[in-house]
Amino acid sequence: MPKMKTHKGSQKRFKRTGSGKLKRSHAYTSHMFANKSQKQKRKLRKSALVSAGDYKRIKAMLPK
Repeated sequence: MPKMKTHKGSQKRFKRTGSGKLKRSHAYTSHMFANKSQKQKRKLRKSALVSAGDYKRIKAMLPK
């Protein structure tokens, strides 16, 4: 059985934390900042964790 390949698109979007959870960045951060409040832009800068419903699917794309 050959090794499982890493999904390269997922590899660029998700990072593992020290405890093994998956970290992601927020959407809506690339343009049209004049229409967003300062509070919204500040909150979008921070990273977030992958939700429980998506975790299993994304974990399968990132073996190791």
